[in-house]
Amino acid sequence: MTRSLFDNHARQLRRDRAARLGSDLFLHARSFDDCLDRLADIQVNFTNALIAGCADPRWREALSAIVTHVSTADPRSVAPRSFDLCLSIGELETANDVQAAAFALRHVLRPGGLLIGAIVGGNSLPRLRAAMLAADRAEGGATPRLHPSIDGPSLAALLTSVGFTQPVVDVDRVDVAYPDLDRLVSDLRAMGCTNILTERSRRPITRRGMDIARSAFGAGTAPKIERFELLHFAAWTPSV
Repeated sequence: MTRSLFDNHARQLRRDRAARLGSDLFLHARSFDDCLDRLADIQVNFTNALIAGCADPRWREALSAIVTHVSTADPRSVAPRSFDLCLSIGELETANDVQAAAFALRHVLRPGGLLIGAIVGGNSLPRLRAAMLAADRAEGGATPRLHPSIDGPSLAALLTSVGFTQPVVDVDRVDVAYPDLDRLVSDLRAMGCTNILTERSRRPITRRGMDIARSAFGAGTAPKIERFELLHFAAWTPSV
């Protein structure tokens, strides 16, 4: 039996820790605001919306300003064709079976329904990736540390493969200044976005390895610019 790529138990532990630390969901909030802006430009009156994997409980109230009924639930637990709008932010990128997860989103929508959302794209965190690679090389080994991610064309193809039409994927590149590697890691923890790969090492990185990673990330007092790539997507279910 093939092992799952992502550890679901670790995912929940990371999210619980983020809640205890005081979640900082600035990327999720940016994505949600973008979805609201896009919905305002669509000349459709949605009546029933599902927020799949709601990262922030305030989203339900905000979406209720433009949609009559808003629910939050796991799409796999929802009856087919229950909604005419589904919003999904930050969920598909850590699905063990991303095609099945996308199909579950398709499953909940009525004919003519809209899926809209965002995920982290494959060109995110280049500084962090380079820093951890430098640490692994110096330590004489390698361990899975950063999640694989999808690119825009592959995401559009995925949505088409599960029955959506007119998929649109836009890239939002967000550059954030950090004083050092530790502050970036702190932000990732506050978002519940640290390593949940099943094959990750259970041993903490050594002090030497961490020092090498910090140096590779960037020395000195000048801010280090790290990039997050957000893929905003929208797609429709066929009308008939």
